[in-house]
Amino acid sequence: MLTGTTLLQFFVATAATFILLIIFFKRRYSYWKNRSIEYVEPTIPFGNFKDNFTEKTSFGDCFAEFYSTVKKRKVPYAGCYLLTAPIFVPMDLDLIKRIMTTDFAHFTDHRSYVNEKDDPLSAHIFALSGQRWRDLRIKLTPTFTSGKMKLMFPIMTKISRELIATLNEEYLTGPVDAKDISARFTTDVIGNCAFGIECNSLKDPNTEFRIKGKRLINLTRFENIIIFLGMTFPNLMKFLGAPFFPKEATQFFLNITRDTTQYREKNRIRRNDALQLLIDMMRKDGDENDSGLTFNELAAQAFVFFLAGFETSSTLMSFVLYELAIHEDHQNQLRKEVNEILRENNGEITYDSLLQMRFMDMVINEALRKYPPIAVLTRVCTKDYQVPHSDITLRKGDELFISTKGIHYDPEYYLDPEKFDPFRFSEENKRKRHQFAFLPFGEGPRICIGLRFGLMQAKVGLASLIANFKFKLNPQTETPVKMDPKNFLTSALGGLWLDIEKIN
Repeated sequence: MLTGTTLLQFFVATAATFILLIIFFKRRYSYWKNRSIEYVEPTIPFGNFKDNFTEKTSFGDCFAEFYSTVKKRKVPYAGCYLLTAPIFVPMDLDLIKRIMTTDFAHFTDHRSYVNEKDDPLSAHIFALSGQRWRDLRIKLTPTFTSGKMKLMFPIMTKISRELIATLNEEYLTGPVDAKDISARFTTDVIGNCAFGIECNSLKDPNTEFRIKGKRLINLTRFENIIIFLGMTFPNLMKFLGAPFFPKEATQFFLNITRDTTQYREKNRIRRNDALQLLIDMMRKDGDENDSGLTFNELAAQAFVFFLAGFETSSTLMSFVLYELAIHEDHQNQLRKEVNEILRENNGEITYDSLLQMRFMDMVINEALRKYPPIAVLTRVCTKDYQVPHSDITLRKGDELFISTKGIHYDPEYYLDPEKFDPFRFSEENKRKRHQFAFLPFGEGPRICIGLRFGLMQAKVGLASLIANFKFKLNPQTETPVKMDPKNFLTSALGGLWLDIEKIN
């Protein structure tokens, strides 16, 4: 009798809990309906991102599908749900322009997680908010001027020669993964420029620098959940002491930065790289009145330069090579341009010669359109905002998602968007198109601070490769390419395998 009563109580409590949860989700999922804003019916408990949570679709592709569905309803904005969190989604490009530039004061922050106590490298420029972000942005902006880029350019060209030497050996043994060889190149470039370290991952793919860099990208399912929870419930995760990045990787980069910084200061060594510029900004003798960087701030910036610099640029390079392998006519046209400009510069890649490669720019921009490194841009409303031409008010703390990939594949802006067509980015065609129809690096005051550096290293690598090799698609490469559902950044699942022929 007692056992039967206990079981009955258990089932009643379970049923009551289940009913309460359903009521909770139903109430949360009525948020946009109650505000008369278009939405797509969410799925309990995933919201509108079930296919991403179940690892069927990448986050960017999942959100681009949402964008496409709502865009057909011809509305300037919509609402979606990330678990139970309501997310405002601007669709109209003029509204997006206002949010990112004109009315930026209302949307200064990213959706991010900063936990300096347990993860000091999380306090980098991409994640910081408010006045701390503004102050740091002002300090770091001089790092990426044209003059500073030219100082780092010889490092890139030196490593591009190592790239060619490596590929001269590796292509003989079979197909090459474009993502792997590109990532090894960008790891060596950014390792030199951000840490002043000779990584040598082109010569040895198993160097510690390359392994730790891959570890930051190839996260376990549990680690991805921790990152998601950190961005969704930041205060709770700070209380629990949850790190954003794998501890063994962050400790490695902290140690590398500390050792290199101390060695340079002790031996009065200076180099023309980004790390030197950060060292020059560091506070001296612990002076709290000094407006310079603390060591942890320095390390966090060097770390995010490395992470963003090697991953996004290698992704860009690999997708350019993939598309050129499919479109031989574009590959030949780019090779002709590169060779002509190299002949005018005694066979050398120079900073100024890259600026003359117009078709190179067109190819790269079209690859960035089809494969934007960050497919979803986030903003947080930092003070109440009246959405123009509406009775909708976004409140402080409300979150916004902008679908970069959705916009880039919108047939209103790009006819036949699945097609790879570099001529979309001729000067004439660019003038015809809304400026905010192309957002691979964001826009406005929070545009990617290192975009010129990233583009420069990608151009150096691609010019060297196209001048020395021909590329064809290997059957190992799955087409059409599927994006890795575990990676927040755009990344091909299974690699991009190419057959390579040496040009004599």
